[in-house]
Amino acid sequence: MTVRTQVGIVGAGPSGLLLSHLLHLAGIDSVVLERRSREHVLGRIRAGVLEQGTVEILRQAGLAHRLDREGLVHEGVAIAFGEHRLRVDLRARCGRCVTVYGQTELTKDLVDARTAAGGALVYEAEDVALHGIDGDAPALTYRKDGATHRLRCDFVAGCDGYHGVTRRSIPASAITVHERVYPYGWLGIVADTQPVSDELVYASHDRGFALCSMRSRTRSRCYVQCEPDEDPARWSDERFWSELRARLPADLAARLETGPSIEKSVAPLRSFVAEPMRFGRLFLAGDAAHIVPPTGAKGLNLAVADVYRLAQALIAYYKGGRSDLLDGYSDACLKRIWNAERFSAWLTGLLHRPPGRSTFDRRLQLAELEYLASSEAAQTAFAENYAGLPL
Repeated sequence: MTVRTQVGIVGAGPSGLLLSHLLHLAGIDSVVLERRSREHVLGRIRAGVLEQGTVEILRQAGLAHRLDREGLVHEGVAIAFGEHRLRVDLRARCGRCVTVYGQTELTKDLVDARTAAGGALVYEAEDVALHGIDGDAPALTYRKDGATHRLRCDFVAGCDGYHGVTRRSIPASAITVHERVYPYGWLGIVADTQPVSDELVYASHDRGFALCSMRSRTRSRCYVQCEPDEDPARWSDERFWSELRARLPADLAARLETGPSIEKSVAPLRSFVAEPMRFGRLFLAGDAAHIVPPTGAKGLNLAVADVYRLAQALIAYYKGGRSDLLDGYSDACLKRIWNAERFSAWLTGLLHRPPGRSTFDRRLQLAELEYLASSEAAQTAFAENYAGLPL
């Protein structure tokens, strides 16, 4: 069976769904292929800090009704080191803020919007393969319910993540990969407990990094630095909460509310960029093209910036006969991506305890943190990057 569309999108995470919806608003057809089930996609617990620019894009697309009602606006962020705690006032320093709204909730909103609009979402599409992406007539093939299907399109958007098929379909000679793998991971839990603070708290401690975040006013999302291959089964809830408490300043540790975990997992940390983000009629977006360590909360926001830019380029092509934005897509995205990689790597190095760290290394970290605490200029630079640079 062969179907024709204008844009074939691989991946039904937030980036693929948002791209499909932005194109729909402009009258451009698309089909989204996803190898996982709808239930699996909607059940994934991921990032939850949205830059102001991301929120504005969602509002423009009519996708922020629930976000505006339930999202938690944070005008600042805290960094603890030892018994010290610095609050960086994001709004005062750069005029912007961030909103805490879980990626799971955003995905639900996007699925509902695409379903209501009659969008073509194909879940459990197996063995997706790309054909002719270096020519004028690309196509996607996949298996569904035992039958082979072919999707003919003008362009393909690779929104299928780091392990997806789209980037692997580019010849090795046509793409350059840059990568750094960090020697630690994050052990994270979700629990229905009141967050320890109204704003995120990042902690740099001699025992290692910790982060107290949240998904709502009654649901906490917390992390402690661990070995990258750590088995979460070795961590009871009691052990986790005890370790988190030990890495927080005494006043926060005393307020820490504990409870049974809903979800517990280990996330390895890596920095990754593949460039260029275009090969022929294939355009990469989101985790298919780049990964950042979660310290700076940039991953989802970069994905949204990618697909917003790609949507504008495709709209210019179909509505105005222009190809310049498509031609400039990769360079424009990479400029923003490398800045986010820089900030995320810097913040990760500042807050974590690497294996074999010397006393000299720790003193440098503390000196940097003390400088950040004492310098308005340093806090302004931090706020500009954390809250997100304008598109």
